[in-house]
Amino acid sequence: MWYLCVFYHRLLEYRKPEFESLAGLFGAFAGTTTGSLEWRLPEDQHPDSPFHFVNIPSEEIARNIASRSILVKGIYELWGEGQTFEELEEAIKSYPDERKLPYLTPDSTFKITVESFGKVISFHEQNNRLQKLAFIPFKGRVNLKNPDHKFFLMDNDDYGSENGLPPIVQRRIFFGREIGAADRKILQTYQLKSRKYLGPTAMDAEMAFLMANQAQVRTGKLVYDPFVGTGSILIAAAHFGAMTMGADIDIRVVRDGRGPDCNVWSNFKQYGLPMPLSLLRADNNLPPWRSGLKEVFDAIICDPPYGVRAGGRKSGGRKLLKGVVAPYTVPDDKRTGHIPSTAPYSLVECVHDLLELAARMLVPGGRLVYFYPVLRENESGDPNFPEHPCFELIASCEQILSYRYSRVLLTMIKIAPYTEDIAEAARIRHSEFKENHLKWLEDGNLHSAVFEPAEIQINGSGDAKFGTKPKYRGKYV
Repeated sequence: MWYLCVFYHRLLEYRKPEFESLAGLFGAFAGTTTGSLEWRLPEDQHPDSPFHFVNIPSEEIARNIASRSILVKGIYELWGEGQTFEELEEAIKSYPDERKLPYLTPDSTFKITVESFGKVISFHEQNNRLQKLAFIPFKGRVNLKNPDHKFFLMDNDDYGSENGLPPIVQRRIFFGREIGAADRKILQTYQLKSRKYLGPTAMDAEMAFLMANQAQVRTGKLVYDPFVGTGSILIAAAHFGAMTMGADIDIRVVRDGRGPDCNVWSNFKQYGLPMPLSLLRADNNLPPWRSGLKEVFDAIICDPPYGVRAGGRKSGGRKLLKGVVAPYTVPDDKRTGHIPSTAPYSLVECVHDLLELAARMLVPGGRLVYFYPVLRENESGDPNFPEHPCFELIASCEQILSYRYSRVLLTMIKIAPYTEDIAEAARIRHSEFKENHLKWLEDGNLHSAVFEPAEIQINGSGDAKFGTKPKYRGKYV
């Protein structure tokens, strides 16, 4: 059945991938081979409009998606739409009575909410619009606090062109019954500013929950973060009932924190979440798993270090890597306070190791969700993302962080078992990727590319010339 989906106007490239991941989680593709939903835009709508029609197998699935999603404002059974209230009235009257009458009975309560995308409308205008719905035979009582049925009257009337919103082609008015709505209050509960233990690269709550949704995290699943830091991503996974496990190369983060009451464990305790099964001091370049161990995790979710806020590190100091000193064993009496030496870890090597880890340790059908940085100075070609024979890339969602660089959330699904032949094919692909990719990626110079002084053009009068803010901001929201 076709439903009206209304998105929040933010993180535009993330909206449909999150929706479809949740659709798969709740069984929308059972018995099908497509693995994707059917979408269409309402008439005269911009592609970035918050209003979309989507074909969902059942109302229960639609309700589950809406209640779990971070970017869906609501999903509605559309009773009618039109460019004017006259067209809307005609559409509602022609909607089948067997679909309308069960929600208009005398023993039910209802509430009608009036909204306009892109602007605030006065209470007087809301009342005027409600009066135009008098033809609908509501027989129940109005209940504004806890109604049995919620109805929404929405439109996208002209709101100007200087507010960063998608341009309006033609006004469209929608009226429908709410099936489900998102609960974004969890973002306030888990906001970083109230968290006890934070690091410089802590993932904000909204993005952490989006990553968990992309990975189809649910109760009973085992989720691993090899760059756990202060645990922001695992906190989102634990909120959805998953068992969690993390690792980090910095032993001070996973073992000590800032004291017994301010560490990764205290973050989980703060929200009343199940504690991680384990937090390891481990190196992504030298994983701790015994040989032969495979297919353990249901999802791997992480934000690899790419050198803007923090650079990647791997085990082995400069002398050890150059062969000046031989590998050594730390004496027992010095192990308590010992901090292992580390060396720089390029992003190419880091991502290759991450894909190898995921190929070996994910169950069939498991998901790898991670961020990958992209420079935006040359926008002529599509970015070249890492590949692996075990994985299929099903979603790439860009988040623009500045005019110079952005990060792309890659969602990959494991489609083939890990074998020695596949490992060799992956090494060949890695070598090709390493040779053909941009030099900054291999040398770890993303920090320099991002923070080097900008070239400012000087006009004829000697004044600095800066670019103007675009009228429609698109993916910048």
